[in-house]
This record gives sequence, structure tokens and C-alpha cells, in this order.
Amino acid sequence: MKTIQFSAYNEGQDIPELRVGPIKQIDLVRYAGASGDFNPIHNDVEAAKAAGLPGTIAHGMYIMALMGRHVNNWVPPQQVKYFGVKFKGMSLPGDTMVFTGKIKKKKEDNGEKIIMVSLTAANEKGEIKVAGDLTIKAD
Repeated sequence: MKTIQFSAYNEGQDIPELRVGPIKQIDLVRYAGASGDFNPIHNDVEAAKAAGLPGTIAHGMYIMALMGRHVNNWVPPQQVKYFGVKFKGMSLPGDTMVFTGKIKKKKEDNGEKIIMVSLTAANEKGEIKVAGDLTIKAD
């Protein structure tokens, strides 16, 4: 994978998008096994409904992991200085997730070339489920 070059991107520019889905119940079962998060709201429809939900919901960290895939499809891990998210809504089985990013700032700081990116994960209806920030050290 090529490294991200500071001169190749401008503020306001989009990074390549990633679409994943639709989310299937089996994806949530697999993620529960991998993560150890067996909260029944993710895997048991009746338990989720008893908790006041419309049905099972995706693990927030599963959506964050998919956002991490989005980031790593664009930038090599060694260039990532910061990656963080805020959870904004529930993702449901059947949702197709659309991961996007936009360059919000470029700067040079103590000789480092820094690119700051805003990230979003939205379902196909455009409802934002996760918002994130990414800071990379560019070449």
C-alpha cells in the first residue's frame, strides 16, 4: 500500500468510500464470539424487544471496526496518529453501512505534515450512526 502524500490531498476533498452490508444477524453472532460481547440485545430478538428496542442491534464496536477497515483501505496503519469515534445511533440488521471521510484540515506541525479527516458511518437512508476523527502523518 502506498503512503498518503501531503501534496495529494486538499481540504474539503473526500477519501474513498466503503459500503458494507447489508448487516446480517450472523455478522453480529460472529462479532459477539470474536469480541466476547454476548449482550443479548445483539443476538436475541426477544431480549432486545424486552429492552425496548425494535429488535437486535449491531454492536457499536462492530461498526467502529468496519470504520477501521474503511480507514485502513485508504491509509497504511503506520501513518495513523489518532482514530476515535462517537456513537450517534443504532445500526440494525438489514442496514447497509456507508463509510465516508472528508479532509477537514492540513497543517505542518514541528516538521510533521498532518492531515485531519472527519469520518462518518451512515446507513443507506443517510442516518449517521457513528462519527469519527482521523489524524494521519503524511509523507
